[in-house]
Amino acid sequence: MITKEVTVHKLEYDFCVVGGGMAGICAAVAAARHGAKTVLVQDRPVLGGNASSEIRMWICGAGGKNLKETGILEEIQLENIRYNPAMQYNVWDHLLMNFVQRQENLKLLLNCSCDGVITENDRITAVTAWQLTTQKRFEIKAKYFADCSGDSILRFSGAEYRTGRECKEEFDESYAQDVEDKKTMGNSILIQTKEVNYNRPFEMPPWAHKFEEKGFHRAINVRDNFWWMEYGGELDTIGDAEEIRDELIRIAYGVWNLAKNSRKKYAENVDLEWIGALPGKRENIRYVGDHILVQKDIEAQGKFDDIVAYGGWPFDDHSPKAFYDKGAPTTFHNTPNPFGIPFRALYSKNIENLYFAGRNISCSHIAMSTTRVMATCAIEGQAIGTAAAMGIKYDLSPRGIYEQKIAELQETLMNDDCYIPWHNRTISELTAKAHLQAESEGNVELLRNGIDRNIKDDIQYFAATPGSYIEYHFDKPEKVNEVHIVFDTNLTHKHWPVLDGRIPSLNTGIRRMPCHYPEKGYFNELPEELVKEFAIEIQTGGPDSPWQEIAYEEDNFKRVVRIPVGQKVTAVRLIPEVTWGAEKAHIFAFDLN
Repeated sequence: MITKEVTVHKLEYDFCVVGGGMAGICAAVAAARHGAKTVLVQDRPVLGGNASSEIRMWICGAGGKNLKETGILEEIQLENIRYNPAMQYNVWDHLLMNFVQRQENLKLLLNCSCDGVITENDRITAVTAWQLTTQKRFEIKAKYFADCSGDSILRFSGAEYRTGRECKEEFDESYAQDVEDKKTMGNSILIQTKEVNYNRPFEMPPWAHKFEEKGFHRAINVRDNFWWMEYGGELDTIGDAEEIRDELIRIAYGVWNLAKNSRKKYAENVDLEWIGALPGKRENIRYVGDHILVQKDIEAQGKFDDIVAYGGWPFDDHSPKAFYDKGAPTTFHNTPNPFGIPFRALYSKNIENLYFAGRNISCSHIAMSTTRVMATCAIEGQAIGTAAAMGIKYDLSPRGIYEQKIAELQETLMNDDCYIPWHNRTISELTAKAHLQAESEGNVELLRNGIDRNIKDDIQYFAATPGSYIEYHFDKPEKVNEVHIVFDTNLTHKHWPVLDGRIPSLNTGIRRMPCHYPEKGYFNELPEELVKEFAIEIQTGGPDSPWQEIAYEEDNFKRVVRIPVGQKVTAVRLIPEVTWGAEKAHIFAFDLN
C-alpha cells in the first residue's frame, strides 16, 4: 500500500474574495484594478453564481428610468452583447471567466471550496480550501477577506450573523412577522423551453411528482423560467441542500408534465430545452455589520452619509412554504427607486478585516428581500473591492475606511462609473480651468458637471453630430495624463431580445441574460446612442499648430473609456465619428486628468 499526503499549497495575497457570483467578480476585479494583489476563490466550475449557466437567473436590480447599474457590471454586460449577441449561456460562462482571468493582479481558483477559517484576535488570518479538479489543498493568507459566497462560509471566523425572519417589534417593520422564526425564502430549480416546429411528446419519469390539472395552484407560462418552483424555506437551505435539490427536480419534471400533457394548446410547439441541476438560493445567513439595514431605512430612501451602493427592487418576500403554499408565491411592496445602501452594512461588526457583499449583507429579512437581487449585489461588490484596495494603501480596517476615508471611497467609485444617488462626481482642476467648446450646438458644459447619466427625465448628455469636434484648450501648455470619457449606453432602454428588427412584447430585459431560451433569430444589439468610432487629437503648440491624432477607436463597445496622453498639450479634441445607429452621439463626460 502506498500512502501519500496531500500537499498544502500556501498562498498569500492582499485581498481574498470567497464566492464567484456577480458580487465576488466585481469585488475582486475592483480591488485588483486599484492595486491590491487579489485571489478569487469559487467553488463551482463557472462564475456568475445565480446568473451562471448552472442556474440561469437573470440579473435584476433597480427599475425605472436611467437607474441601470453601471461600473464593472455594465462593462461585463456590454462586452457580452459585443461577443455573445445570441445570448448563449456557455459563451456567457467563458466570457466571465476570461474577464476575470485577464485582469492583472487577480488570481482565479475555480472548483475550489473554502472549508476552513483561521482567526486570531478578531481577524481572519487565512482560509483553507480544497480544489476538486487538481486534488490540491490551499492555505490562503490575506490582509482582508470578503465573503461573497451567499452562504456566508466565513461566518466560522466567529463573525456575528443572523438567520430567519425578525418580528415586527424588533426593527418596527410593518412587513415583518408577528413572531420571529428561523424560516427563510426557499431555493428554485429553473426551466428553459424553446419554440420548435414539431410536437415532441414528453413522458414523465416515474420518480417525478404527478400533478393534476384540477386544483393546480400556479399559472403556467411555458415561456417563463418557472421561478415559482421553490422549496426549502422551512428547512435549512444550506444543511438540507441535497434534500431540497432532489425535491425541486421532482417538482420540475412534474410541472413540465402538466404543462406539456394537460395544457397542450400552450405547449404544442414548445420543447423542454433545459432543467437546472443546481438550485438558485435566495436566503440563508446574513452578517451583522456596524449598521443593520431595515425597512424604515429603505422607505426613507437610505440617504446615509456613507452610501456606496443603491437598490430599487421591490420588497419581494417569498413564502417559506414556497411551491406548497396555495397563496401567492411572493408578496411585493414598492420601495423608493433608488434607495441608498450604507458602507457600514458591508463589513463585519466584530471581525475587523471581513467585508461582504450579496444576499448576506447586514440587514433584516425584510430589507434583504429587496437588496438580494444580483445587480444590487454587484455594485456592493465593487464598493467593497475598492475599499479593500484603499485599506491596503492606507493600512485601514473597513471601519477605518468608514471613519477616515468614506468621501474618498465614494469619489473613487464615481470615477469608476458607479452611480451614487444624490452625489456628483468631482471634476479635476485641469478640466475645470480649461476652455471648452464644441462644433455641435447644445449645452457643452454638461460634459463637466459631474453627472454621468440622465436623472429621470433630466437630460445630462451632450448630443454631438458625428464627425464634429469637442475641444479643450489652455492658455499655456498643461500636462495631461489621461482623457476620461463617459458615453451613453441608454440606462433605461431594453436591448434584448431583437427579432428581425422588432422587440417582442415578452422583452423585460436590460442587457441581462435571458430567463428563457433564446430562440432562433434572436440577437442582442449594443445601444444605438453609444459611440462606436472616435478619435482623440492633441495640439502641443499654439492654436495654429497641427493636430496630432493619438488614438482612434473603431470598435468601441464600452461606456467608460480612458485614453493615456502623458505629455504637455495646449489643446485636446474628442471627435465622435460613428455611433451604433443613432443620429447623434450622446456623451456624458469628457475629462482631462
